[in-house]
Amino acid sequence: MNAHALMWGMLIVPWLSLFIMKPASIRRFMPVAIVGALLVTIVFEIAHAFRWWTILNKAIIVPWGYITNTAYVYGFFLIGTLWIFKLTYHKFWLFLLTNLVIDGVFQFGMDPLFERAGFYRFEHITHWQVFLIMISIALLLYLYQMWQEGSISHEVKEKDDPYELQFSRRQKAR
Repeated sequence: MNAHALMWGMLIVPWLSLFIMKPASIRRFMPVAIVGALLVTIVFEIAHAFRWWTILNKAIIVPWGYITNTAYVYGFFLIGTLWIFKLTYHKFWLFLLTNLVIDGVFQFGMDPLFERAGFYRFEHITHWQVFLIMISIALLLYLYQMWQEGSISHEVKEKDDPYELQFSRRQKAR
């Protein structure tokens, strides 16, 4: 398969999954997904400065893509963050377990395959270190979403998941 086609697929296909997500869920969780993409972009900038890894030509689909893997950050990661929050928010242990599994599969399964395929090369960082960075980002994002929930309207929450509001009312009543 053409490497650039794979990268374009990683960028575009996750966005197509939003057609099956409620618009209220997108409105509710898009801010945390954008903050996550920003944090991962900053990690890529730091990685470039400290030569943690090098993105090779196969993975570059936009002219500025030699620093940030555009397909990963703005496709797979951004939309994946939306889905993870949609499916696990308010269940911290499920959220953490989901992130541990997904980040683990990516760091110890997919990344070595992408590295062998010539998409990038790890230089001054290990897969374990990247895994810990990604879990740290997930925890920061969970805290951000908890803070953000106060500014999300009751109407958006009702359209997103009415059961969640009933559940939170029962928790407060106890």
